[in-house]
Formats: sequence, C-alpha cells, structure tokens
Amino acid sequence: MSKIVAQKLIVYFIYVATCIFYTSSTFAQPFINEIKAFRKADSIAKPPKHAVLLIGSSSFTKWKDVQDYFPEHTMLNRGFGGSSLTDVIYYANDVVLKYKPKQILIYCGENDIAGSSSVTADTVLERFKTLYTIIRSKFKKVPIGYISMKPSPSREKLLPIYVKGNEYIKNFLAGQKNTDFIDVYPSMFDANGKILTHIFIADKLHMNAEGYKIWQGIIAPYLIK
Repeated sequence: MSKIVAQKLIVYFIYVATCIFYTSSTFAQPFINEIKAFRKADSIAKPPKHAVLLIGSSSFTKWKDVQDYFPEHTMLNRGFGGSSLTDVIYYANDVVLKYKPKQILIYCGENDIAGSSSVTADTVLERFKTLYTIIRSKFKKVPIGYISMKPSPSREKLLPIYVKGNEYIKNFLAGQKNTDFIDVYPSMFDANGKILTHIFIADKLHMNAEGYKIWQGIIAPYLIK
C-alpha cells in the first residue's frame, strides 16, 4: 500500500469516526438548527454557482454583511456558530460539498484549541488535513484559502498555540496546489505588539466593523476575479 493511499484511508476513517460519534451521541447534534436554516434557504432560493464560499466558525458566522465588503464578488457565507474543525467535517455535505464554488475560504481551528486543553497545534493540523482531504475529494482544483487564526483579547493565553497552529497549516498548504495561507494575525496588533482591542465587540472575542475592515484589505488580493 502506498503512503498516499494509507493517508487517504486514515483521513476517511477519521471522518467516519467523527460522524459515528455525533450520530451515536446521546446529545443533540451541535448547530443542527443553523444547518437546517442553510438547507431551508437553499430550498427557497437556489444558491449561486461560482461564488466565494466561506466556511468555518463565528468570525465568519457574524460577518453577516460580508457581501458589502467584496461587491465585485459573489459571496456565499456558510460559517456557523462557534464551530470547530470537527463540526465542519461532520457537516461537510451541507456547508461545502453541495455547492459549486469558484473558491473556498476557511476560518476555523480557534475553537478547537479553546474548547479543550488536550487539543494541540498538531491536533488542529490533523483535523485541518482531514477537512482539506474531504474538500479535495470533490473539488480537485478549486482554490482553497485558509485564514489564519486571529488573536483575540479574551483568548490571549492561547496565542502561542494559535501561532504554532498557523505555522503548521501554512507549511502544509505550501506543499499543496491551488491554496493560499491568508495571514490576518500580525495586522491585528499595534506598533507595541498589543492586540488592537478597539476592533473587537464587548465580548473581546468577535470583531466589529473595524476588525472586518482589516480583514477585507488582507483577503481582497487573494480573491479570484
């Protein structure tokens, strides 16, 4: 068995294990109401083809007016809740694979680390590889951009893990075709190396319009015309 085939089998088994965990859990499926809302929206109005598809956690979920930031592009936002990479993997059919995007942007991983002290940068990398492989199983050449995990005042103690996780994902993507690592991290600090607190809302975790304005300037050059 070749190394590539073995890696694909490992990813497949991780994906299956994730699905089994969720479906066999005694707890309700996480974020299911948001996923149902996506399904309903898609049934009412056919989702656009060749859009820039946003998937991931709440930094995308709360970017409700993302289309206004990129008027020259068709944006389709399928970020949901405070999702982790395992959540996006589980709902991949609903938030990624059912669409026909021209480009996919991912913001996820921050909640994986914040959600459990046992999750390391290596864990995030392996979860990201699983999601990446699932996406590539259908979209062989669609450009994929990963937006770096951001520094948030409320999670400042986790920044060393975020930095390492960003580095690992950046290095992984450097070996893949049609990918970009979109680094928003350094632009969210002031000249003294302090996090720009004024770009966050009261919870010190999510961004306000000024924060998204910073992201706009960094992301725009990567979007395919």
